[in-house]
Amino acid sequence: MIAAIAIFFVFLLLGMPVAFSIGISGFAFFLFRDLPLSILVQKSISTTQSFTMLAIPLFILAGNLMNATGITRRLMKLANVLTGHMYGSVGQVSCVLSTLMGGVSGSAVADAAMECRILGPEMERQGYAKGWAAAINGLSGLIVATIPPSMGLIIYGTVGEVSIGRLFMAGWVPGLLMMVFLMIACSFSARHFGYKPERTKMAPLSEIGKVMLDSIWALLFPVLLIVLIRFGIMSPTESGAFACAYALFVGIVIYREMSVESLMKTLKDSVKDVTVIAIILCFSGVFGYGVVFDDLTTVLAEALVAITSNRIALLGLVILFLLMCGMFMETTVIALILTPILKPVMESVGVDPVVFGMIMMTCVTFGVMTPPVGTALYTTSDIMGCDIGETVKYGWPFYLAVILVVVFMVFFPDAVLWLPNLVYGVGA
Repeated sequence: MIAAIAIFFVFLLLGMPVAFSIGISGFAFFLFRDLPLSILVQKSISTTQSFTMLAIPLFILAGNLMNATGITRRLMKLANVLTGHMYGSVGQVSCVLSTLMGGVSGSAVADAAMECRILGPEMERQGYAKGWAAAINGLSGLIVATIPPSMGLIIYGTVGEVSIGRLFMAGWVPGLLMMVFLMIACSFSARHFGYKPERTKMAPLSEIGKVMLDSIWALLFPVLLIVLIRFGIMSPTESGAFACAYALFVGIVIYREMSVESLMKTLKDSVKDVTVIAIILCFSGVFGYGVVFDDLTTVLAEALVAITSNRIALLGLVILFLLMCGMFMETTVIALILTPILKPVMESVGVDPVVFGMIMMTCVTFGVMTPPVGTALYTTSDIMGCDIGETVKYGWPFYLAVILVVVFMVFFPDAVLWLPNLVYGVGA
């Protein structure tokens, strides 16, 4: 399996698309081990046949539908009313909007791109540096890594056999904490660069209430999602289908902003997004078979425990490893490949699988804003028309804010488990 992993990284460094790098390295493993190629085909197909995994394309479609129905615009208006009196007000809007959008987009890269297109022109108009705008819009997008229905959490829960309902509930504390830390970092940085508030004082409660009422259909979505899953009315997959129906209902009946043309465009965009993920899922099944066949989990666990058996120290090593992986591989790929390897190792030293899921998805999603393969970093910099070096330079307070959230989860795991234990019971 080591040879297959080496082949994977070689192709990755040569610029080959991640999906094909995984597929070729998995195929090489079968050749090295002289295994029947029929198993390769079976594993490719069976990975996509999971009922739980069906939630991913459904939530992708739901997110695209909601973006096309006017929900995003209303959420942005609400975020602006709530934060317009703060330093770096448009940057603060980005932090709040990402939190509100967590239950809509489920993708950090999609969220970052959307916010750059919507908020970027206004930031430039108010004199914000392009690199600063790209940094806050990109890093605030990391909030969706934990706010349900995060795609990463669905993959982690499915592959690691962890309750997706508990993962969804656990995501709220680190997600909201990340919003707060990023807003503090935004205020600190904006004061330094002289980005003054858009409003002289906080919006009156009457205005906030009016805008919240206008956004009620968007705000209801994550609440309905949690309630439906918690009380067993729907599985995570069925709630994805419900989300699609909900988005269509809001867009056609309530807001009346979805036309046939916009619906067809949304469906085409969703097919493209789902196709990419489906190919990665297929090939990762082959790669994952090699991990199990060579018992790589046990080998890695023994190697890590040989270094240290201290829970915090071992978790620190794994976090550094995940951060490095995030710099070179996509979040989906890391979750598929490393979850079955690292989760048992962490459980062996007493780390709760739900807590580790939160830490893992935050760390690997962090990679979308770090070079050399940071998709969100390149996307936001390109949209804002600046160099990635400028984005990284302006973004250091925001990077620090995300790291502090990870540190919090390491030392205060009970805080992460508070909501899932409250809703589902301890150890349920």
